[in-house]
Amino acid sequence: MGWVEALVLGLVQGLTEFLPISSSAHVSIVGQLLFDGRDPGAAFTAIIQLGTEAAVVVYFWRDIVRIVRRWALSLVGRVPRSDPDARMGWLVILGSIPIGVLGLVFQDQIETQLRNLWITAVMLAVFGVLLGVADARATTRKDLSDLSVRDGLLYGFAQALALVPGVSRSGGTITAGLLLGYRREAAARYAFLLAIPAVVASGGFQLVSELGEGGAASVAWGPTVLATAISFGVGLAVIAWLLRFISTHTFRGFVVYRLALAAVLALLLLTGVVDAAPVVAPAVQP
Repeated sequence: MGWVEALVLGLVQGLTEFLPISSSAHVSIVGQLLFDGRDPGAAFTAIIQLGTEAAVVVYFWRDIVRIVRRWALSLVGRVPRSDPDARMGWLVILGSIPIGVLGLVFQDQIETQLRNLWITAVMLAVFGVLLGVADARATTRKDLSDLSVRDGLLYGFAQALALVPGVSRSGGTITAGLLLGYRREAAARYAFLLAIPAVVASGGFQLVSELGEGGAASVAWGPTVLATAISFGVGLAVIAWLLRFISTHTFRGFVVYRLALAAVLALLLLTGVVDAAPVVAPAVQP
């Protein structure tokens, strides 16, 4: 992988991770176009996601520290477990279980068969329609203080759907939140917080796997670090913009974009510009 490709992929990751349009789909499509028909791979995608999750941690740092502190104090009885921040800590843990379990069970399929771009195109369209329906019918009355164990689990299963490229982690969880009656900004905030354990665990696992299987020499660390750093900076700006935008706008524009991207991807597949099941690009160019 070269420096220019890494720069572009880091920019794409940062721009798309928090928007409900599927960052994995964009990285896969753009990666194929850059790598002459080859997919950058699930490992590279997972590692650069650490950059965007670092952006979440920085943006929500005060909230995270407060939640972790109150949650820890609730363990020793110094604050009641009904405390809103302590409950949020438990609900983030609970909501992270589905994607953790399903990610381990279906790891091989996620890294191989599910990266088929026809599946990605279908998921872009189907979940685009679902997001549009949820946005149009949402009552948007609930705030995060109304989050229950049931809703936390439903959010978690919605996030787990994002194991399939094209669904979108934020898109799936935001859609679930809207259907459950949460305000757009509240749904997005919980989606971002819920993603932290899952993405950090996934990226860390892939990082350890790369080091264990091929050693540091098998990874293009310079370009990968560059892509991760760019995804962090761009992602931080996108979070701030999105939370402001959805406080006064609907998700209709994202729905239209998803449907248009699905159509373009289908056209690229039909014309042979991209391959449905691409070969994974090597981390280090020969």
